[in-house]
Amino acid sequence: MKSTLLKLFFFFLFTSQIQAQELLPFVENYSKSDFQGDNQVWNVAQGKDNAMYFANNHYLLRYDGVMWEKYTLPNKTIIRSILIEDDKIYSGSYKEFGYWYRKDGKMHYVSITKNLRLFAEKDNEEIWKIFRFNGSLYFQSFNDVFIYNGKTIQKIKFSSLISYCFPVDKNLYVASVKDGIFKMNGKKIANPKGWGILKNTVVHAIEKYKDETYIFTQKKGVFVVQNNGLKPWDNPLNETLKSTTINVARFIKGNKLVIGTGNKGVFILDLKSNLFKNIDRNNVLMNNSILSIGFDKEDDLWLGLDNGIAHIEVNSPISIFYDNTGILGSVYSVANTKDGYLIASNHGIFEFGTGKFKMMPNTQGQGWNITKIGDKFIIGHNDGTFSYDNGSLTKISTVSGGWNLSKSTINNTYFQSTYSGILVYDDLSDLSKYKTIKGLTKPIKYVAQNKKNEIWAADNYRGLYHVLLDDNYNTKKVENVTQQSKIKNDFGIKIFEFRKEILFLINNSWYTYNSISNKLEKNELFNANFKNVSDVVAIDEDHFMVLQNGILYHIYASGNKFVWNIIQEKYYKGKLINENLRIFKNQNHYLLNLDDGFISLQLKYINKQHKTLRVEAFSEGTLVTDNSKIKFNKELKVNVISGIYGASKPNLFYKLNKSKDFVPISDGVILLNNLSSGYHSVVIYKHDGASYEKVADFDFKVAQPWYFSLWMILLYLIGIAGILFFYYKWNKLRYTQKLKLQAEELKHQREILEMELKTENELNIQEYEKHILELELQTKSSEVAGKSLSIAKQSEMIDNIQNILNTEKDFSKLKSEIKKAIKINEVNKHEWEIFETNLNQIHNEFIINLTKKFPNLTPKDIKLCVYLKMNLSSKEIAPMMNISFRGVELHRYRLRKKLDLTQDENLSKFLLSL
Repeated sequence: MKSTLLKLFFFFLFTSQIQAQELLPFVENYSKSDFQGDNQVWNVAQGKDNAMYFANNHYLLRYDGVMWEKYTLPNKTIIRSILIEDDKIYSGSYKEFGYWYRKDGKMHYVSITKNLRLFAEKDNEEIWKIFRFNGSLYFQSFNDVFIYNGKTIQKIKFSSLISYCFPVDKNLYVASVKDGIFKMNGKKIANPKGWGILKNTVVHAIEKYKDETYIFTQKKGVFVVQNNGLKPWDNPLNETLKSTTINVARFIKGNKLVIGTGNKGVFILDLKSNLFKNIDRNNVLMNNSILSIGFDKEDDLWLGLDNGIAHIEVNSPISIFYDNTGILGSVYSVANTKDGYLIASNHGIFEFGTGKFKMMPNTQGQGWNITKIGDKFIIGHNDGTFSYDNGSLTKISTVSGGWNLSKSTINNTYFQSTYSGILVYDDLSDLSKYKTIKGLTKPIKYVAQNKKNEIWAADNYRGLYHVLLDDNYNTKKVENVTQQSKIKNDFGIKIFEFRKEILFLINNSWYTYNSISNKLEKNELFNANFKNVSDVVAIDEDHFMVLQNGILYHIYASGNKFVWNIIQEKYYKGKLINENLRIFKNQNHYLLNLDDGFISLQLKYINKQHKTLRVEAFSEGTLVTDNSKIKFNKELKVNVISGIYGASKPNLFYKLNKSKDFVPISDGVILLNNLSSGYHSVVIYKHDGASYEKVADFDFKVAQPWYFSLWMILLYLIGIAGILFFYYKWNKLRYTQKLKLQAEELKHQREILEMELKTENELNIQEYEKHILELELQTKSSEVAGKSLSIAKQSEMIDNIQNILNTEKDFSKLKSEIKKAIKINEVNKHEWEIFETNLNQIHNEFIINLTKKFPNLTPKDIKLCVYLKMNLSSKEIAPMMNISFRGVELHRYRLRKKLDLTQDENLSKFLLSL
């Protein structure tokens, strides 16, 4: 009970608040951030070059469908009006009028009034309108009109303030704010009879349609001219227009009237049905104040707004249902009813009629699919399945998630794919009765049948199933044919019925089932014609739609040939609901669901893409002509201009230097960077989805890098010559220095040689002196030895004397002899000191080494060592040390201990080894 009350609350809330948007022409809005200009757009016209031109306050704007350009007058004044004739764009400004022409990719201005005194100093003249009448150009301000015949200018001054002049056939009407409408004949002006109602009224347009003249006033509505005066326009829209402030009005192709207002946007009236569409800020327009109206060669509408520009495709076969409120949500399915539309969205089921829509009770939540069976509409919903008939909604099934409903091609049975399997409706008189296919209780997205007792089912996630049934739809067998066919990537399979044949779209490839091999096989016809297709939706037996690389194509099948018809991406960019494209056919139209509404498109519409293109290339802001040259390492911007702004705009691709891949041209611009030097070619193709057709090309050359230019090569040559010259000079200098170094080296070598000779001489002298010293040393050694022998002999003599003493008896004689002998052989003390000194000099090195190794040796020990090194015997040593033989032996024994010698070691050999 609580849930039901809550649902009813939401139902009444939605129906009271929602105001539906009706089907409207597609509108492209351009804000100031797009064209980088000012606010008001006073005039709109299309040039002979197919570019659109706008009088935008201080700027003349130019838009060719690819690039916006803006230009200012030399005096920086506001541009109020433009008129285009041939290659000239005439403009009117404050005390100034002239024309623009295009050259080298830029607009250039020529003043007609320069140096002419046409305007009085006190006049505050602005040229608000330019028109041609009777072969002359008229430049009109609020006070005067200037007639220019190409050579001279005639000025006509009005007696009172006027709004605009209106040429109609051979008549020229002047609208005075105070005094009404005047008809101008030369310089004479007069009020037409019966037009007094227009006094104190601002007239903004006088237009002729089917031999009738219509006058559009600012606040009094529309009047029609009759023989005896004026009568109010007999149309229900007229009362609405009286409160809207009419700013501009035009009759256009297709029996339509366009009226731009100051506060309610634009009204587009179908004069046959008297039905109108109001496009304003409440639906899709940026601004409600319309200042100007223009047309392109496709007869589509351009609006100059108080803040921005709008392009409205009034003659496009495509209409859009906008939901700017977001209350409707994403539309998953839509169908035509007698009174309007039935819409299934993620918010619920909505009914549209008489300009409003309401949510059907108890349908909040996800709606999936709407299928028409007879006079009834079957609606698949998250909560089950509903039947809609003449405004009445009945729930026929509680099985949740009715994704799709498909009709068998062999009888009138319908199969519904749901979250939990497949339902069968085989009694159309009572749709509340249905059967369930057993053995396949999983989410099924698509179902199809073209043979009795078998159906095909595609899992919502992955897998394709072949289900065999008996006559009562009882399951006999379920086969996973993608597993049997060893297809690994079988996610998101689409089932497509084409002329009673069932095809399967699996991972962008087309398959059919071979009943003999019980496996899937690739379909040659569809794989050859529809490569890289990610989605497919059937319309009828001969029409279907494919999604290829993000672009929708309407396909018409004629035999085994397919006619492709592109649907421009701008109509649905970012608005397609992936994996849930659905189409509802209604006579010669079909409806396609979008994120924020839906599209209505004519079924027989053929997009005849124009082949004529213009290529403008720019580098560093300068126009680059065909077969010309650009600087190295500079960006080249190639603008591919079709001059088409509406539904027939071509789908373009390009190839650079005969590359294999076709590259899509985004927004009409090809940006080329990092190009190598040399010749390059850009070939542009029109693509209809089935084939590529060459429509234009552009050739250019990239110059050598600056470091390979003629001047740089000359500089290189000069540099190389300079380097060679300096190299020569340097080599010469180095050779001179080398000679100098060689001379210095020779001198140095000579000095070294002299020094070596000198050193050698000195060495020789030293060797000689050493030799002398050695001789002296030998001499001294001999002297030492001699002294030693002499001493030994003296000692021996003394011993003899001693013996004599011991043997001689005569004392006196003995005494005398002994004294005599002692005196004769007495050793001189001085000679002994010389002996010891010479001995030390000879054995100086030996003494030093001995002292270092054995520092505890006494001088006597050292002296004994020297005598022993001289290989003297103890007997010879005793007298030299003035001790007895026994004393020498005892000293030797003590010395051995000090030298740490063992008994086996020879003392003399040890000393000789030191």
